[in-house]
Amino acid sequence: MEGVEEELLRQNFLHTIGHSLTEEEYRYFRQNLFRRSFDKKSILAEVSRESRYVYFILSGSAYSYYVNKSGDKHVMQFAIEGYWISDQYSYFTGRPGIYTLETLEPTEVLVLNRESHDKICQTSHLFEHFFRILMQNAFVALQYRLAKTNSEDAEHRYLEFTRLYPHFINRIPQYLIASYLGIKPQSLSRIRKKVANKQTSV
Repeated sequence: MEGVEEELLRQNFLHTIGHSLTEEEYRYFRQNLFRRSFDKKSILAEVSRESRYVYFILSGSAYSYYVNKSGDKHVMQFAIEGYWISDQYSYFTGRPGIYTLETLEPTEVLVLNRESHDKICQTSHLFEHFFRILMQNAFVALQYRLAKTNSEDAEHRYLEFTRLYPHFINRIPQYLIASYLGIKPQSLSRIRKKVANKQTSV
């Protein structure tokens, strides 16, 4: 797993900031994270409790969501290998969390607490830049998603999801994808069948 861990972290930095870490930079960053393993359906963060950790997925998957007053679950984010996930609102403000984070599979992660995050950002412009770009990308993705949700029909939203996140389709339960897209599971089932029929008729 150590080789996988190193490769995932290095690739995440390369993808995010456009260049690789030196050995010294990698060792400094890695020493500020600790490894944890979680069973399926483990809770990583809860609504109304301060979330002091951000998680980098080494294996497995997780998602974040909130439940409205009617009891409906609204999915905000999915994360598989090579993704970061947290309740950013709570993590950066110190206020009670607004999302629940839960694993979908047995999951192994690297964990960065808020104190270590602040320390490495204060001592290295490189890591401050890295986390700023992560935040920037997450904000841009959220704005894009909201615009699509409010302007396009369910089928187009699903097709866009499959284009942007093809690696999620067979890993994430369909009812959670439906929640993420803001549609009913039955509607997603009909859309998937329609799309499959179109593909087989080509």
